[in-house]
Amino acid sequence: MVDKTKPITDKSNFAYSIMIRQPDFLTDELFEQFKMIIKKKKNNVYIDKLKYATISEGLCCQMLHLGSYDDESVSFEIIKQFCIDNGFERTSMRHREIYLSDPHKTEALKLKTVLRYTVKKT
Repeated sequence: MVDKTKPITDKSNFAYSIMIRQPDFLTDELFEQFKMIIKKKKNNVYIDKLKYATISEGLCCQMLHLGSYDDESVSFEIIKQFCIDNGFERTSMRHREIYLSDPHKTEALKLKTVLRYTVKKT
């Protein structure tokens, strides 16, 4: 559970979902079938927690963040100012981070992450 008294930069307080884009041909039925196949091969408690869902975020503001994950706050400030300057307002404290680089193979200064959150026109 998230402790709202802690600052949003406190990583020990993060609540998140891990998402993996799926091919267009995947259906609910196929997803359940694949889960059953995996369960027979691997005994992992997390398999039952997997969900197949379509995400429709609507109007968003996003930018490409270059560099360490620890420096994302700078990019979020840029997004915030862009929204203020262009008449948009953030609709939720949730955001998406889309990782374009492998942190095990890329030095921190060269990491690429898309940062995105939903907005509405003010």
